[in-house]
Amino acid sequence: MTTLRYRLATQADAGPLADLRVAAMRDSLIAAGRFDEDRARARLLDGFDPTLTTCVLRGGDLIGFYVLRPVPDGSHLDHFYLHPDHSGHGCGAQVMARIIAQAGGDITLGALKASPVNRFYLRHGFVPTYQDQHDIYYHRPGKA
Repeated sequence: MTTLRYRLATQADAGPLADLRVAAMRDSLIAAGRFDEDRARARLLDGFDPTLTTCVLRGGDLIGFYVLRPVPDGSHLDHFYLHPDHSGHGCGAQVMARIIAQAGGDITLGALKASPVNRFYLRHGFVPTYQDQHDIYYHRPGKA
């Protein structure tokens, strides 16, 4: 099993995390006909809150991050990205286990319809609740 480390983000992480988001989303956004690098970066930077952002490190390298926001009925997973070079090696499952434990209850999220990440969320107990033109929205109930 790959050893991952976690740390809270700092304001200095904003740019590198936006770059990581673009790298992680590029193929899915291209498939959806919606790739715009500036918009992809702005989606993260416009609401960046380092106090809610957890960086994922492998060795000394930043390989991903997630943003877990508290909401009245649990938590909303606003962002979760791994660099493509680290996908498919079990890192995502390790991070998701941490997210589920950290949330401690229900989790909601939205994912781009054209993204293969939808299979990942289904495997981890997320249930689709609705969809719009571009995204599928999910709910994962916490333990009762």
